[in-house]
Amino acid sequence: MCTVCGCSGDGATISDATGGHAHAHPHEHGHGHDHGHGEGHSHAPGEAHVHTHADGTTHSHGHGHNHAHDHDHDHEHAPAGGTLDYGTGPARAHAPGLSQARMVEIETSILAKNDDYAARNRARFEAAGLLALNLLSGPGAGKTTLLVETLKALAGRLPTAVIEGDQQTDNDAARIRAAGAPAVQINTGKGCHLDAHMVGHAAEKLPLPPGGVLFIENVGNLVCPAAFDLGETRRVTLISVAEGDDKPLKYPDIFEGADLVLITKADLAPHVDADMAQLEANIRRVNPRAEILRVSARGEVGLSRWLAWLDKARAERLDALAAARESEAQALRAAARTSGGAR
Repeated sequence: MCTVCGCSGDGATISDATGGHAHAHPHEHGHGHDHGHGEGHSHAPGEAHVHTHADGTTHSHGHGHNHAHDHDHDHEHAPAGGTLDYGTGPARAHAPGLSQARMVEIETSILAKNDDYAARNRARFEAAGLLALNLLSGPGAGKTTLLVETLKALAGRLPTAVIEGDQQTDNDAARIRAAGAPAVQINTGKGCHLDAHMVGHAAEKLPLPPGGVLFIENVGNLVCPAAFDLGETRRVTLISVAEGDDKPLKYPDIFEGADLVLITKADLAPHVDADMAQLEANIRRVNPRAEILRVSARGEVGLSRWLAWLDKARAERLDALAAARESEAQALRAAARTSGGAR
């Protein structure tokens, strides 16, 4: 997981809203690439090495490279044919050369820095009266297609803008611009997720529509994007009917944080033997509070419930911001009256 291994977006580039030249994105994650490599033991190619763990169990493997191992794994050792669970320790992950305590320390540092950038993004989006949506899914779930059709349906009645995230190419941003919405492409290079720092730079290049909707299409990945707050108002996770009804159980993090789960390509369900009831049950098992909608990008009917959700979410957002600003205005008026009386 990125919060442990420290993969960064140091090679990220960001285009402008019209598809102009991209610029390199200097990045300050604070990841601290302290993997412990180069310390400890090394092995010649093909040499087998036996690991002895604190619980007395052992296992062996061959090596074709050098690396250090810190065997504070905190995972259960199963009998032959069982499951090795590397997600049971405090860090819920494993990285060679790092103890669970060190992994938690690194994750806390990375996410604290990201959360600071996310707070700045959130303040910017609130000032613009934006509903900012973070769209997450695995590759091929249909995020871009759904987004293109959504933008076409919203054209002329609701202002929109898009931030696109991919490791390479600006193909998706080009599709978005062709649909009539301004879009900035973020290429993350080797990075497998967007973070709040990247999104902040991208937002600077967009004409953020006052009172509108900002769609942030994250990199297709069912794991890493779940950990990073981008400053969004709502988080929307997509899963297609063809991906299997067990995906929410296999990749729970990306579903746990969702405000809305969209089951995409619903029109294909009969053709891929999708068990929609089981899929929805597994989503609710992981996240009982999330709303679940079945959608299809084929025709307006397949998008109707999603579009209604967008209208409602935007209205709730604007009402909440208006109420907060009215409260602030009343407090300022009260302060002014108190100050005038004091004189």
